[in-house]
Amino acid sequence: GRARRLLLSQLFQPLNLQGEAGAEGRAAGRAAEQPFCRSHRLMLQAGLIQPCSPGCFAYMPPAVRALEKLVRVIDQEMQAVGGQKLNLPSLCSAELWRASGRWDRMGPELFRLADRHGRDFCLGPTHEEVITELVATQSNLTYKQLPLRLYQVTRKFRDEPKPRFGLLRSREFYMKDMYTFDTNQEAALQTYDLVCDAYCSLFNRLGLPFVKVQAATGNIGGTMSHEFQLPADIGEDRLLLCPQGHFAANVETLNREQMSCPTCRGELTQTRGIEVGHTFYLGTKYSSVSNAVFYSPENKPQLIEMGCYGLGVTRILAACIEVLSTNDSICWPSLIAPYQLCFIPPKAGSKEEEQEGAALLEQVYDDLAEALPHLVGDSVLDDRTQLTIGKRLKDAHKLGYPYVVIAGKRVCEDPPLFEVWSRNTDEVLFLTKEGVIELLNKVQVP
Repeated sequence: GRARRLLLSQLFQPLNLQGEAGAEGRAAGRAAEQPFCRSHRLMLQAGLIQPCSPGCFAYMPPAVRALEKLVRVIDQEMQAVGGQKLNLPSLCSAELWRASGRWDRMGPELFRLADRHGRDFCLGPTHEEVITELVATQSNLTYKQLPLRLYQVTRKFRDEPKPRFGLLRSREFYMKDMYTFDTNQEAALQTYDLVCDAYCSLFNRLGLPFVKVQAATGNIGGTMSHEFQLPADIGEDRLLLCPQGHFAANVETLNREQMSCPTCRGELTQTRGIEVGHTFYLGTKYSSVSNAVFYSPENKPQLIEMGCYGLGVTRILAACIEVLSTNDSICWPSLIAPYQLCFIPPKAGSKEEEQEGAALLEQVYDDLAEALPHLVGDSVLDDRTQLTIGKRLKDAHKLGYPYVVIAGKRVCEDPPLFEVWSRNTDEVLFLTKEGVIELLNKVQVP
């Protein structure tokens, strides 16, 4: 049957596009300790998130759509390097964390709780202990079964002392974390390069201006680490970059004297960045604690070499908006826009409506759904016909639809022509119904 039209008026997306002291004002009151940045403000105005308590947010349906698309792109990249998806519990035994030494080392950042029997647990901020113990229980693991590349996309918890900037620094967030298990150091470092390349591919597909920098290993540990950073004024990390691309590092990894590139001796430039990914070569740091071993060709037990690789999924979502958008309107990476296109019918009572402009536009909607079924759930009809086309077009730009199709003055021509705004190419086209369908045939959704 015919696809049901998705009407903007029926979406659970509490819009506050004027910026008046309405929903945004109430949201600010509930999260007054969080200073706004561009992405935080735009996501509140667009009805993408709603604060529930400091550092914790409800994700509205359009934000969930964007997250699900982002996760599908991440899945594609992880599975291309042999990743297998699993899911680990958020409730983690303190016993494992004590064994690794991180129960005390993590300090107040760890959310801790006890069950009714007095056993201690934490809400997982990361899962090295749990995944290593899981692999260690596979008592007959052999070299033939390695490498193993296991990953999940799940909620993480960190008791940030000052959560701020919306999804850029929150207490509850989504992360993709992959843990890899190899037979020796050489193989583990090959895996490390492979996953780093997959991260580069991901950020390139999203059209994000990232840099890969040397980083400290911190609470995760290991002997080598890199961060994937999006340069942005709001970023909390300070970066030093070689203008020729030979060298890049987080300032925390360098001594104060190092201000020139070790390769070309050129002066390093300083910028700020938002960390969206972090990779670690762990060696046997965790496998030695859990005695996670495999059996060699000689049938001798050997400790597994490990790496771990994180992507801040909700942080990527906010960082995309932070670095790609203008001050008053969202610009999405087209792959993960919640909805690919918005249809704007004529204003109620207008000449265009009287000449069946609304019916013609709805016919384009229905024919597009039939010709391009992968876009059925990605099309929204702005049925707020009490508003002018100009007002609704302005709102559509603020919400960041990659394409907007309008039944304007030229819909009365023979044949009817529809006004099509392409956000990513900054073009305005006048197309027949067939031309609209041909143009949107190029649109990709993950």
